[in-house]
Amino acid sequence: MRTLAKRWRYLDTEAAELTKMIADLVTAAAPQLLEPFGIGVDTAAEILIVAGDNPERIRSAAALAKLAGIAPVPTGSGMTSGRHRINHGGHRQLNAAIYRTVIVRMRFHQPTTDYVARRTAEGKTKREIIRCLTRYVIRDLYHLLQPARTEGASAS
Repeated sequence: MRTLAKRWRYLDTEAAELTKMIADLVTAAAPQLLEPFGIGVDTAAEILIVAGDNPERIRSAAALAKLAGIAPVPTGSGMTSGRHRINHGGHRQLNAAIYRTVIVRMRFHQPTTDYVARRTAEGKTKREIIRCLTRYVIRDLYHLLQPARTEGASAS
């Protein structure tokens, strides 16, 4: 048991050091990603991992949504309109990070809570509301990535 406890302490200390290193790297690379409510270091790091290696490929918010697997895809045979499902292709870890951001905002961010109440009163399901909020978060993130993209392009 003593050996197991020592190993746990060592791994816990190492995990804390790595988390601090990731936080320092994210703060140095793109501090603007940490400003919006609900986006923490882990989410910002995931965004930088996906978009940071080749930001030129992301030309629009829709392209970022497709990359994250959040872009809506029409459903049905064409006889109905207005129904969509989420495209399940894309980067799953980024999708999960955006989803966590939406859930945090739905629970603790007052403007988002008001939005959810309004849309629920309009008859929208929770799934449809989350889909709309994920698209909003992606658009917000795309605009936050813009300064980083233009600075990187001017340095070339």
